[in-house]
Amino acid sequence: METTTRRRELLKAINERLEDAYEDTLEDVIELLDIRKAEDEEDIKAIQENREDIKRNGSIPWEQVKRELDSD
Repeated sequence: METTTRRRELLKAINERLEDAYEDTLEDVIELLDIRKAEDEEDIKAIQENREDIKRNGSIPWEQVKRELDSD
């Protein structure tokens, strides 16, 4: 619930400021949102690819990781 309230407050504050913003500022906001969306899509794709790789090739057992970390 706290996240929803915070989001509403942020959106309200953004909308109030956008009313007085210059056109190039609005274009910058859109560009930032597009960049963020593209980054999110890249992250999702990377996660999906990593999951497929694990299905095909398996993963390193946790015990092996711990042994390797302890040997350093």
